[in-house]
Amino acid sequence: MITLKRVYDKPDETDGRRVLVDRLWPRGLSKEKAKIDFWWKEIAPSDELRKWFSHDPGKWSEFKKNYISELKNKKDLLQEINNFDVRDKNLALLYGAKDEEHNNAVVLKEFLLNEFSSYLSFL
Repeated sequence: MITLKRVYDKPDETDGRRVLVDRLWPRGLSKEKAKIDFWWKEIAPSDELRKWFSHDPGKWSEFKKNYISELKNKKDLLQEINNFDVRDKNLALLYGAKDEEHNNAVVLKEFLLNEFSSYLSFL
């Protein structure tokens, strides 16, 4: 199961493997407190796309379309997810954004489940 969780929220034993999917480290959060297992910054949107989006919900549709296009060009990188040793078949995609509905982790989860699920050994 893939879940989404804000990296600032308290870790939970049901999270499974905790993977940060942001390009930038979350402000004000120590690595010890974050309790992440892996920082997968290469899967995050490009700096250009991230800066353009700037967490503006009005740009969400265009951001989503462009990020999916970037993900389709990262299929080799996406296959790394099978090396994450997903504990109890749970994977928590962590993000730093305040907006729980308009962030790259939402798009990544949707992409993994809808367009990349045949590659995922833990599903």
